[in-house]
Amino acid sequence: MSRLILAAERVRRARQLIQRARDLPVPPPEEAGKYNFSYVAQVKAFLQDARDLIKYIPKTPSATAEIKEQVSQILLEADLANQEILHS
Repeated sequence: MSRLILAAERVRRARQLIQRARDLPVPPPEEAGKYNFSYVAQVKAFLQDARDLIKYIPKTPSATAEIKEQVSQILLEADLANQEILHS
C-alpha cells in the first residue's frame, strides 16, 4: 500500500521541484542552449511533477484555506518559472 503524503509535505516537495527546474544547467550554445530538446523536456517534467503533486489538494475537504492559498501560489510560480526558464 502506498504511503499517504500530507498536503504540507506535497507543497514542500512541489517547491523543491520548481527550484530544481530553475537550477538545471543550461546546455552550451553548441548544443542549442536552452532550446535543447533534452533540457526543455527535463524542465517541463520537473514543473509538471510539481503541478501533479498539488493539483488535487484544493478539492480535499481537509485542506485549509492557508494550504489552498499556497497551492494557488505554487501553480502560479510553476507557470512563471516556465516563462522565465524557457521563454526569456
